[in-house]
Amino acid sequence: MDGVDLNDVVTFVRVAEGSGLTPAARALGVPKSTVSRALARLERQLGVRLVQRTTRALALTDAGRAYYERVRGSVAGVLDATADVVDMGTEPRGTIRVTAPLDLGEALLAEAVARFGATYHEVRFDVVLTPRVVDLVAEGFDLALRAAPLADSTLVARRVGSMDAGLFAAPEYLARRGTPTKVADLAEHDVVRFVRFDARLVLHGPKDAQEAVTVGGPVQTDDLLFVQRMVSLGAGIGLLPLFFSSCAEHTMRKGLVRVLPDWAMRGGVVHLVAPSARQEPRRVRLFRELLLGLAKERGFGR
Repeated sequence: MDGVDLNDVVTFVRVAEGSGLTPAARALGVPKSTVSRALARLERQLGVRLVQRTTRALALTDAGRAYYERVRGSVAGVLDATADVVDMGTEPRGTIRVTAPLDLGEALLAEAVARFGATYHEVRFDVVLTPRVVDLVAEGFDLALRAAPLADSTLVARRVGSMDAGLFAAPEYLARRGTPTKVADLAEHDVVRFVRFDARLVLHGPKDAQEAVTVGGPVQTDDLLFVQRMVSLGAGIGLLPLFFSSCAEHTMRKGLVRVLPDWAMRGGVVHLVAPSARQEPRRVRLFRELLLGLAKERGFGR
């Protein structure tokens, strides 16, 4: 037992987090064979099998699950402390891998990356904008912005804001078709609809008022940025997340006018998530705090 190598324990934790040798090797930046040898060496030292290997998958044994639960916190603490000491007195450097849906990348992430890069010149970014829910551990990501429900309880999540949506239109559309003055008026207008929003809109207004209206129009799409573009071109009224227009400068640049400004559709919560039980480099911690601060500055959500 005295001969257990901490590096082998760290490797085992990475294997357990990523559910395989290949994800662990990617996270550690070493060959898969190195991971396999470290795991076998740790099992010999402990005198117990930690993982069950098959040709298609790798799963923790009962002993492996118990060991992982006991050591993962300690491993994370040691790695965090090491990263902090290494970072002290030095400028943050290295790569931050972050993923988000395209709309959140446009509305929030791009500005955060630009601000951070202007201050920390030695940090590089690998940004992946995709609607897919990325496996952060297996694919080696540091952070993700997510509007979808958080099904993975192993992730560390920080609330960013909400996806509440308001009604917007271009001035030329309103000049041509008139400006709605009550919720029921929307039934007589062209609405560019995001397909995830039901045609029967339930809007919340002053003093907890709630009204529903069924809307229609010639255009529907699965992309919020396309909705925004069509609305800007005068194709109709669109429901857009309020974070798209939380900054007056952004709204003016897109040329949009808020319609029925006291009314909005309630949406889900946006989180910033990161893998748990792993060290967080100073560069990632600094970027996370900048991103959360920017969201607050922009009045992002409720």
